[in-house]
Amino acid sequence: MGGHSGLCPTVFNLLIPDHAADAFSPPRLGPRGAWDALVERLLGGLGRWDAEHFLFIAERGYLLEHNCAFLPLFPLGLRLLAGLLPWPVQLQPRSRLLLAAALLNALLAAPAAAALLGLGRAVLWRPRQAFLAALLFSLSPAGVFMAAAYSESAFAVLAFSAMWQLEKGHSWLSGLLFALAAGARANGLINAGFLLYSHGKRFALQLQGGSAFPVLWKRALSLASSAALLCAVTFLPFALFQYYAYVRFCEPGTGLDHTVPEPLLQLARDKGYRVAGVAGAKPPWCSQRFPLVYSYIQDTYWNVGFLRYFELRQIPNFLLALPVTLLSSWAAWTYVSANPRHCLTLGLERSKSEERGKARDGFCGPAAFVYVVHSTALLAFGFCCMHVQVLTRFLGSSSPILYWFAAHLLLEHEPLLWSTGADKPASGKARLGTSPSSCGKGTSDNPVVRLLLNWRSITPLSKSILGFFLGYWLLGLILHCNFLPWT
Repeated sequence: MGGHSGLCPTVFNLLIPDHAADAFSPPRLGPRGAWDALVERLLGGLGRWDAEHFLFIAERGYLLEHNCAFLPLFPLGLRLLAGLLPWPVQLQPRSRLLLAAALLNALLAAPAAAALLGLGRAVLWRPRQAFLAALLFSLSPAGVFMAAAYSESAFAVLAFSAMWQLEKGHSWLSGLLFALAAGARANGLINAGFLLYSHGKRFALQLQGGSAFPVLWKRALSLASSAALLCAVTFLPFALFQYYAYVRFCEPGTGLDHTVPEPLLQLARDKGYRVAGVAGAKPPWCSQRFPLVYSYIQDTYWNVGFLRYFELRQIPNFLLALPVTLLSSWAAWTYVSANPRHCLTLGLERSKSEERGKARDGFCGPAAFVYVVHSTALLAFGFCCMHVQVLTRFLGSSSPILYWFAAHLLLEHEPLLWSTGADKPASGKARLGTSPSSCGKGTSDNPVVRLLLNWRSITPLSKSILGFFLGYWLLGLILHCNFLPWT
């Protein structure tokens, strides 16, 4: 579906006129040729809303203060790819960057799904459930943001790959991937919790093994130092970027305004944007004990904060976030209900079934605990402290739980997916096509295609899940690409 996600914005951008949104829209500088007009016509829908920031940063760097809310990994990737690709015709920088964004995100779609598949097999121990979750990811309700010039695809690849490597015991490779993810999106910092939990669980299990105190003490020191170092690595890209922003906007002016085109300076004056290197009063955040430009921008420019979005006029946006909120909350409730003791002990106590090698698998298995906690924490933070309409893409690119739980519900409650074989649901009914080697061999072995072809006969729950995924996937493509409110 990644290729179709890239094609559909073109169609909808051609058919539907753009809405005049009050969003960041820097002036287009320089002469535009016929090829530039064609690229804008075909791919301009991928450059709406926050994508304007990423494209602007890739072209001109962090020139405006509020651009610093968007971390550098993705725009650096765009700039590098646009510079390396051979261009047979003369194009403006924005056109090259749009093409680079479309290509980069198309290339990232398959690795992201593959990483989610590998992670699912490692955690769920049910190949069919992992495969269905990866298929649902290709129909993600956040699909438009995976195709547009946003950092969601890059973040999903890095985060899911890091989680997978951690499940395989490759802590340092996982830490490196988590660090790169934190250079793409600020919520990547929360992923340090996976590293802390992994090391904490290893120590807790060693404690239960009854080792001698001197041995435990040495292991505790080793695990603590390793965890601290890995967390420091994860936080490093974000910290370095905050320092870069401090030097850029808080140090004495460098006369940069003489090199900034006048239309951009006029935009900054009209909108109240602070320009890097221009003489004037220091921004307030420069004088804080911990000068974090990211927090300042979220607070000042976008009014992001605890319960600030709880206003009557935001009810439509809360309704927009309702499906993903309900699905994620249901996932947490289902897991806690199935594993009350495991949750009370934070998954640090080895159960009798685990000791016998008969631990429950699937979504409700013990290995999924930390992922449910992560997803629920993101949900609570996003619902209370962010612009709530971004919850769908926030969770859809950061946590596997949205896809694992949807796959769990379909395989547990949809009779069309039951047959003889292994990989049985809790109800005791076996599922169709459970052999790992059968995944992807024709449409008959694709459970999503099978459900869609038999739409009239599937259960209301299956229709609701697929309707949410497909409906948001399609609505996002239609609305976002024409500057309509889908951010």
